[in-house]
Amino acid sequence: MRATVGDQILVHGDAVGHHDRRGEVIEVRGDDGTPPYLVRFDDGHTGLVVPGPDAIVLPAGARP
Repeated sequence: MRATVGDQILVHGDAVGHHDRRGEVIEVRGDDGTPPYLVRFDDGHTGLVVPGPDAIVLPAGARP
């Protein structure tokens, strides 16, 4: 997985009742766009993310 600042991370809910989470990559800490990423989620929470198989990267400006 590779991302750049401004890309969106979409983490799908992994259980019934868990909602998808979306956030913007505000910092890439890995080499050549690899994780971990500092992400600001839509709810205002900011956290360090190492995406798993339930996550996708959307180019900046993309909306599914």
